[in-house]
Amino acid sequence: MKYSHTLDGITAEMLSGFFVGWPNPPSLETHLKLLQNSSHIVLAMDDVKVVGFITAISDGVLSAYIPFLEVLPEYQSKGIGNELVNKMLEQLRGIYMIDLCCDDNLVPYYEKFGMFKSNGMLFRNYDRQSGM
Repeated sequence: MKYSHTLDGITAEMLSGFFVGWPNPPSLETHLKLLQNSSHIVLAMDDVKVVGFITAISDGVLSAYIPFLEVLPEYQSKGIGNELVNKMLEQLRGIYMIDLCCDDNLVPYYEKFGMFKSNGMLFRNYDRQSGM
């Protein structure tokens, strides 16, 4: 598995298969745009496509938010997600607060990286879920 911090050579077509179970998933072009507009990215690549990614949005001083960690279903349980999180946390090591939101069943996963459970508030515009 190859890991990259850039989108050099990445096309929208190389991003298929993500956002499983989303009622209104982003298009491949929107997925590429969200990667382009993120402060930090790490991609997991096989020979021809992206098989996992993680993004962060940061002010570059004190705070960062990790909105996405995705690994294609057929590549899950192979350590790719762990590697993506570790590489992202390394990129963000100088940042004071690194936050993310996750479902309760994923709390133990993120605790392995030294994160702790906190309270948060959310607002979702589900009609905008596809990014269109």
